[in-house]
Amino acid sequence: MNMLKNELRNQIPNVQNEIKQLIAEKGDQKISDVTVAQAYSGLRGIKAFVCDTSSVSADKGLIIRGIPLNEITHITPEEVFFLLLTSRLPNAEELSDLKKEFSSHLEVPDYVWKILNEMPDDAHPMTMFNTAILAMQGESVFAEKYDNGMPKSEYWEAVLEDGIRLLAKLPTLGAGIYRMRFNKGERIAPNSNLDWSGNFVHMIGLPDETGDFHKLMQLYFMLHCDHEGGNVSAFASHTVASALSDPYYSVTAGLNGLAGPLHGLANQECLKFVLSVRDDFQDVPSEDELKQYCWDRLKNGRVIPGYGHAVLRCPDPRFSAFIKFGQEHIKDDDVFTIVDRLFNVVPGVLQEHGKAKNPWPNVDAASGSLLYYYGLKEFNFYTVLFSISRTMGMISQMVWERALGIPITRPKSVTTDWIKQSV
Repeated sequence: MNMLKNELRNQIPNVQNEIKQLIAEKGDQKISDVTVAQAYSGLRGIKAFVCDTSSVSADKGLIIRGIPLNEITHITPEEVFFLLLTSRLPNAEELSDLKKEFSSHLEVPDYVWKILNEMPDDAHPMTMFNTAILAMQGESVFAEKYDNGMPKSEYWEAVLEDGIRLLAKLPTLGAGIYRMRFNKGERIAPNSNLDWSGNFVHMIGLPDETGDFHKLMQLYFMLHCDHEGGNVSAFASHTVASALSDPYYSVTAGLNGLAGPLHGLANQECLKFVLSVRDDFQDVPSEDELKQYCWDRLKNGRVIPGYGHAVLRCPDPRFSAFIKFGQEHIKDDDVFTIVDRLFNVVPGVLQEHGKAKNPWPNVDAASGSLLYYYGLKEFNFYTVLFSISRTMGMISQMVWERALGIPITRPKSVTTDWIKQSV
């Protein structure tokens, strides 16, 4: 990690100076106005805080450090984490250094497994995952150094140390919870010679003779790494971290948000829909049959899961990457074929229907079908996979927020009476 730290040490003073100059020269200029409707609508669309790790363009989808996602779908999770932190991809030596750092922190403490063993047999995997992370808070480097009087200039380094150690453990933790919760047998020990995704595939214990499941998990973890700063999980972790809570507290806060049905649970709902299509037809329906099926569903007041997005006005590039993977590796699978055909049908139906602002698919419309094909069929585990990946974005944002001295998040709230009197 020394190479990563040195790169950040070189970058941070320049970014600090750039922001100070920006505030000095442009600090009084407005970047957003707030309407009464926005104040009552979850702050949607209000530009009120900065996130440089990634952005979401309505026309391009996810952009990571200025690079459109569809240009970097070939890179690994380790590479995207380096990119999120430094604005560039690592060279071979830097990538090797980061992988070694991950490999040295793979083991989850025994007391965590004891805590998880005491949980109910029907505990939700996300409850187990978040409980385990919170249980490890006592391992926090940041918390210990803060208590010992660490100077503010070193906050980001301690957050990065915590982040690396936590990220390294997440595949071990996720795979262990999968085997424990779904009665798959004893936990499988991590292998320090494997990469981040490879270790997860190794420890979850599903067959992967072709290596394609490994490739899928590299793609999955890379694609879900970040999605700017205003989504529930990112903003929740940002807010908690702004109080100088350590990454264990802050990541858990974000993942509790990710566990919500309107955020991270969407992929399992999409897969349930696709499987219900297969069951209703007892086969793979034609595109004409799917078109009528979707119209019938809309006329009954129901939505098409996975289609429509609050921000995007184009197919989600993460969806496109998964579709491309499926077409290359599992094109004859019934479930994936339905997903592929829905993509050919649903946007046109929604456009004709006229109520959806965005008829295009988001990532959740495709991801579950691929996981299902490779044997990961337990729907309520899917959000754990999302969590393993999204933690990279949370940690990257925390590192820079502490490096830049971003203060505690404390927006001013007003009452309904105040609005009535003021507007």
